[in-house]
Amino acid sequence: MANPFVHVELNSTDPATAKRFYGKLFGWKLTDMALPVGTYTMIDVGDGTGGGMMQQLIPGAGSFWLPYVLVDDIKAATAQARTLGATIMKDVDEVPDMGWLSIIEDPTGAMLGLWEAKI
Repeated sequence: MANPFVHVELNSTDPATAKRFYGKLFGWKLTDMALPVGTYTMIDVGDGTGGGMMQQLIPGAGSFWLPYVLVDDIKAATAQARTLGATIMKDVDEVPDMGWLSIIEDPTGAMLGLWEAKI
C-alpha cells in the first residue's frame, strides 16, 4: 500500500504518567532512548504499527497523538503539502540512523507527520 501510517507518537505533558497508563492498559513494551532534548520512549506493540512517546515540546500545547505517514521523498512531499495549503510546523529534520521527518498542519488544522526511512 502506498503511503501507509507507519508510526504514532504521543507528545505528552506528563510522559511518566502516560507510560504507566498505556503500559498497564495495553501491555505495550516501552523502551527509553536518550535524546539531546530528553527521553524518547519507543512503543513496541508486537503486531501492527508501533510508535513513541516524548515530552511535549510545543510551549502551551496539551498532549496529543500524532500519526506519521511513509513517503518516498520527504523533501518533495513536504514541499507539495505546502503548495496544497499546509503549514509546515517542523521542516524536514533527520533522525540519525533512522530517517527524516517533517510535521505539517493541513488546511483544516489537523497535524500529520511525514516520514522517510533510511534504506
